[in-house]
Amino acid sequence: MAFLLVPLVQGLGFSTAGITAGSIAAKLMATAAVANGGGVASVAASGFVAACQSIGALGAVTVATGKIVGVAAAVASYFVLL
Repeated sequence: MAFLLVPLVQGLGFSTAGITAGSIAAKLMATAAVANGGGVASVAASGFVAACQSIGALGAVTVATGKIVGVAAAVASYFVLL
């Protein structure tokens, strides 16, 4: 199932060039930044947004990023449906 995460994550806007402006990824990044006190630097390096960006940038899923994304998938689906 890990092979499905790469196109899904990239389709949300987590790309090899970074987070695509106006995408769901951008909304997730903004939400994470506000929740962590504001600013891009406040987004947790080991959090869901960082894991998704790692997958999007690398085009591959590691064990660590797969676990983070797997646990957070239900939460992210809320944003996808907005």
